[in-house]
Amino acid sequence: MNFKPNLFDKKGGAYARISHEETNSAVKLAAELKNILPAGISCRPIVFVCIGTDRSTGDSLGPLVGTLLEEKSISSFHVYGTLEDPIHAVNLEEKLSEIKKKHFNPYIIGIDACLGRLKSVGVIQIGEGPVKPGAGVNKDLPEVGDMHITGIVNVSGFMEFFVLQNTRLNLVLKMAKTIAGGIYEASLHHQTAPAWPAFKWELNREQTP
Repeated sequence: MNFKPNLFDKKGGAYARISHEETNSAVKLAAELKNILPAGISCRPIVFVCIGTDRSTGDSLGPLVGTLLEEKSISSFHVYGTLEDPIHAVNLEEKLSEIKKKHFNPYIIGIDACLGRLKSVGVIQIGEGPVKPGAGVNKDLPEVGDMHITGIVNVSGFMEFFVLQNTRLNLVLKMAKTIAGGIYEASLHHQTAPAWPAFKWELNREQTP
């Protein structure tokens, strides 16, 4: 959970804000995701790390997104962090280590909830640079991702933990559905480079008379 959405450097690269209430918000998020992904990314596995816990309503955005994506069974992206197997402060470093051992040179997109201004509640932010779990509460946790997607689920500035516990699940679920829908839409148009054995097999087949 990030308590301060301005922890991300908006001047350092591509950055977009989309309200979950906008018409076709999932489609817009998919377009922004594809726009921010660097050229040649098809050569690297794309991994979504959904951070949070179902023990706090406001902090459940990440694992809700992960669960919704898991149910969609997308094949072009890899997803970690669900309601059943969440990624949170206690196991974050361990999970990141496992991901980097399993995937060669992954392009990681961190997904997390955050608190912000009242007028920004319900806004989904997507941009270059990592998500910084725990930065708002002085926890020394590793940064996550080459890109981030965050959702502003409630208001910051006063009794943040209490605010998180009393965040409406209805809002968090709607935002999670928008994010998951956008990622799924992007996955339909994303082409991954074939694995070397598959590429070699195709080459041999073309050379066979």
